[in-house]
Formats: sequence, structure tokens, C-alpha cells
Amino acid sequence: MLFLRAGPSSAAVAVAARRAFLPPCAAMNTGSFTVWDALNFRGGSRVEPADSSGTEEAYEPATGRVIATFECSGKKEVDLAVKCSKLAFRVWRRKSGMQRSRVLLKAAQLIRERKDEIATVESINNGKSIFEARLDIDTCWQCLEYYAGLASSMAGEHIQLPHGSFGYTRREPLGVCVGIGAWNYPFQIACWKSAPALACGNSMVFKPSPFTPVSAVLLAEIYAQAGVPRGLFNVVQGGAATGEFLCQHPDVAKVSFTGSVPTGKKIMELSSKGVKPVTLELGGKSPLIIFSDCDLENAVKGAMMANFLSQGEVCCNGTRVFVQREILDKFTEEVVKQTQNIKIGDPLLEDTRMGPLINQPHLERVLGFIEEAKKQGAEVLCGGDVYVPEDPKLKNGYYMRPCVLGMPSHPCSLAFYGTAHHRFPSRDLQRAHRVVAELQAGVCYINNYNVSPVELPFGGYKMSGFGRENGRVTIEYYSQLKTVCVEMGNVESVF
Repeated sequence: MLFLRAGPSSAAVAVAARRAFLPPCAAMNTGSFTVWDALNFRGGSRVEPADSSGTEEAYEPATGRVIATFECSGKKEVDLAVKCSKLAFRVWRRKSGMQRSRVLLKAAQLIRERKDEIATVESINNGKSIFEARLDIDTCWQCLEYYAGLASSMAGEHIQLPHGSFGYTRREPLGVCVGIGAWNYPFQIACWKSAPALACGNSMVFKPSPFTPVSAVLLAEIYAQAGVPRGLFNVVQGGAATGEFLCQHPDVAKVSFTGSVPTGKKIMELSSKGVKPVTLELGGKSPLIIFSDCDLENAVKGAMMANFLSQGEVCCNGTRVFVQREILDKFTEEVVKQTQNIKIGDPLLEDTRMGPLINQPHLERVLGFIEEAKKQGAEVLCGGDVYVPEDPKLKNGYYMRPCVLGMPSHPCSLAFYGTAHHRFPSRDLQRAHRVVAELQAGVCYINNYNVSPVELPFGGYKMSGFGRENGRVTIEYYSQLKTVCVEMGNVESVF
């Protein structure tokens, strides 16, 4: 058993990219602001918050330097953003699905055109490789295109009743929705939450993670350029206090959150006081099962994809790998070999496949997990220590070597924690489908891993949350059903 944790470019190009996107040489202007200034977006433009609940600093994980210092939105700013969003909702909800579709398609086009720029911002603020960041941005414009296609298909039913009477249902928007994002996929999560919300006729106030505050504002600008009503998609920056103001606001109709289990519980508790529907996409500790009849080369590829995308900072990673004994030694040997060959370094370089972790506290937390696993009998097969790149500009970054742990046969607290998603590389598809049917997991993978087509719902079971992102079913989470009963004859009364 294994437990896995986790245009041509050059160094000169990476330096040029940082000069273009980072203070004091920030050159990407939007009106009177650089990309790192006025990280709130309200009423169609960047604004400074009307009040503050504290101050946060955002870091560039690759270098450890501060790239933004910003005020967290207080209760007054949250109220202004919600009111602005409520006014825009009144306009947007009256548009036809086809009209909303055209705006979303325009936004998707703008994201495609600005893909490299957005990916660079994402890589600087998040630490993931530029190669992977571009792939993330592709899923964003695809998401907007998908829900643009569904916007005009929202419809109810017509039901015939006795004596010529009938009933029908209407699918209507909820109102002002709140999206609260995580730091591992900042721009993607903002798109995954806003696209179905806007397609259904809602408006949204979005709060990104304070670790990655920048790219959500780019999405707000893109929506504004695409032609949404002013205030339809607003961004408020902040931490826990700002999130509480949003969840408790009386004019918020729904909350969608991506993040940790403890925070998800708190958001559910706060939202319940206003009887607000909630979507929770929370963490998982997902198992990856390798059967002995698998294609070993593909199984190893799947294990690598299951563990090391985005430095292993992915909620559905298959961090617990269970391998049948017949192939354990050969599988382990190949996984360790490929893990040791992962190129670690500057995420803005094209050949980098693993950048830094999000921040210093998180790095220390992951290193602490490895130390705890060793105490419980795990063997470090490779990695698991701090990595210092040769480039002196990166010496203060939050890097570590990707780690493979051989786990003991007895129970280990790190290897057995929750379940969310699974994968079964096997030539025996009957067995694969049989096992999938028995699992309590929101997403199961057979002979692949960490693929998230926008057409398919994504989400977990049990402590991994409820509700779904993506897929047609998400329309139900951002709309409500109204029943209309029409009597064509006389009223029958018992009185």
C-alpha cells in the first residue's frame, strides 16, 4: 500500500512576466488602477471598500514576496455589494435565456483571448505551473459556453388536469447568490460558480480566498466588458469576517462555498439562520485502487495525475493508493522514479511541472503530516523535504520535493481519513463498475483521474459536501420551481 502526498519561455521571459504583473513595475492598467490595486469590484468598476474588517497580504508563492496588501470588506461594503447586485438582478432576470446566452458567450470569448494573461496572473498568485494554469483557464471559457447553451433551455412542465384544467411549472432564478472560493483554483472556481448562476438569471457577489485575491477581479471586468448589467457580478475581498457578513445578509438567496470541512460547517450554520440553500464542495482524502490486471504504465500515469497536479493541492486527489500485492514492488519502483523526475521550480517556466505550495504555513503543515506519518511507521520512499531552487530569486519560495510514503500495514490516521472520489485502473470493466456501485463517493474514475469535463457534475458525498458544480443538474441548485394551478371550470367548494 502506498500513500502519495502531496510560445517558448525562459528565465528571462519569467522575469519579464513578473515585471509586467508585479509592483513596483506593475504595467497592466485598468483605468486608473494596476491589477493589484482596488481588488474589490462593485457596480461595474474597481473600488476601494467602503469599510474594513481587517488587512490581508497576498504573497507570490514562488518568491515569498508580498504582491498585494488590501483591506478586507466590512459589513458596510458587503451591504453595498449585495444591494448593487440586487438592483442588477432585477434587470438581468427579465432577459430571455437567449439574451443571457449571448452575454455569456461573449465573456467566454474574452477569456479565450486573454488566456495567457489570466494564466500568468494565476500562476504568480497561486504558484501552479503556467502550463497547468493555461489548462485551468480552458475549463473556464468552456464552462461559460456550456451554461450559455443551457440558458435558453430553462423550462417547466405543462400538466393536464381533469375537465380542461391544467397546471404548469416555472423555473425561476433565486436572486443574489454568494460564491466563496478557494485558493487552489481561484479563477476556475469563480467561473464554475458564476456561470450557472448567471445563466439561470441570478446575480452574484463573489469572495475569493484572501490568499489569491487577484484573478476574480479580472473575471468581473470580463463580465462587465461582455455586457452584463452593472453590478451583476461583484467581488468583495476578505477573510472569515467578510464571509460571515455575506452568509448572514438578509438579501442573499443562496451561498456556494468551496474550501475546508470546518469552514463549510460554519457557512452552513450561518446560512441556516436565513434558511438559505447551500452548496458545499469540501475536502476529501480519496482512495486510488490499482488492480493487478491493470495496464501498469497507465496506472502509474494515473497515480501521478491523481497526486501531483497543482502541487497536490487538489480536493479530489487520490492521495491514498491501494495496490494489489502482485504488482506492488514494480508499481512502487516506477512511481518513485517518475516522482523524482518531476521538474520543480519557477512556475512561470514552461518546463516546470511543480511549483511552490501556497504559503509558508501550508508548507509547514504538509511537512508536519509527513513527520507524523513517519512516527506512525510510514517509510519515506522519496521527497518530503524542503526544496531550495538554484535561482536566488526563488530562495524564499515555499517549495518542497514531492513525496511518496510507503504506509504500514496497521491503521494510520493519515491514510484513513474520509472519502470523496475514486479511481480503478482495471481491464475488468465488470469488476470496475461493480465496485463503483458500492462506493459512497460523489465522483468515481475508471482508468483515469482528475478529469473534470464541464458536462459532468462534480462534488462529494458525506463530509465532502453536497450539491454539485458543473453539469445540467447545477441548474437546479441556482433556480427554484414555481407551480401554477389553473382552473377552467367552476370552483368546487365544500362549504
